[in-house]
Amino acid sequence: MGKTVLSNIVIATRESRLAMWQAEHVKALLQEQGHTVSLLGMTTRGDQILDRSLSKVGGKGLFVKELELALEEGRADIAVHSLKDVPMDLPEGFALACVLEREDPRDALVSPRYPSLDDLPQGAVVGTSSLRRVVLLRALRPDLRIEPLRGNLDTRLRKLDEGQYDAIVLAAAGLKRLGLESRIRQTFEPDTMLPAAGQGALGIEVRADRNDLIDLLAPLSSRSDWLATAAERAVSRAMGGSCSMPLAAHARWQPDDGLRIDAAWGDPEGTQPLVRVHVLAHVSDFAEAGALGDDAARMLRAAGAH
Repeated sequence: MGKTVLSNIVIATRESRLAMWQAEHVKALLQEQGHTVSLLGMTTRGDQILDRSLSKVGGKGLFVKELELALEEGRADIAVHSLKDVPMDLPEGFALACVLEREDPRDALVSPRYPSLDDLPQGAVVGTSSLRRVVLLRALRPDLRIEPLRGNLDTRLRKLDEGQYDAIVLAAAGLKRLGLESRIRQTFEPDTMLPAAGQGALGIEVRADRNDLIDLLAPLSSRSDWLATAAERAVSRAMGGSCSMPLAAHARWQPDDGLRIDAAWGDPEGTQPLVRVHVLAHVSDFAEAGALGDDAARMLRAAGAH
């Protein structure tokens, strides 16, 4: 039997430049398989609310709810997300159909004047609205003034260029995808600044009853990256993770097929030191990936994270 070709797959996507790049990327991959694909651009609540941190207005789900409604109503077939924006537990009736090959998962420092974090002067203003980045930056440079920074990637860069900040911290993946790699002054190694769960990975969401789409999307998936990000997301799930939690989790494959996961938790009030753990296990399926993430979360709690 030949493979099934769908006449028109509609991709729901946010309308930011990065989200559109991600949707166009998936569109091109599907067109290579012979499918006809179109995009449905949407503005989400997460894109509209820019004056408050996500943790105060409903969390990461604000970036996906409208897209899920389009799937539910049949206006779209699939939704493409930055995996780090996808809540740990999807609503009933929805499924993650695949995780694509991961781009660089690291954080990057962007600054018009300073080549690295160490070169920032005492009391320099650094922009980020990620609690994870706040606690990790504080652990590295307690003297810095860390100020909120919301908006899509272009908006954040504009605010930096207007002089509102001495430097900002962004995901390296987004800058690379938009051809803005030259803006990166320093890429933080995970041992210095641990990435968020799922950072750099794209996930495709569908209605759980769309087995035709789940089968069709399977060839786009990177199993190794899906297992690694599943372990990371399991840490967040076990910790009650949301963007209101200063939590980092990053998994890396070792040469012997073991998966090492590093996790970190920080106190947003700054009254407790940063807690950091790592655990290594052989992982060959999603159950083992989830168990690895659960082990990391248990170790975090045992070390004082809550």
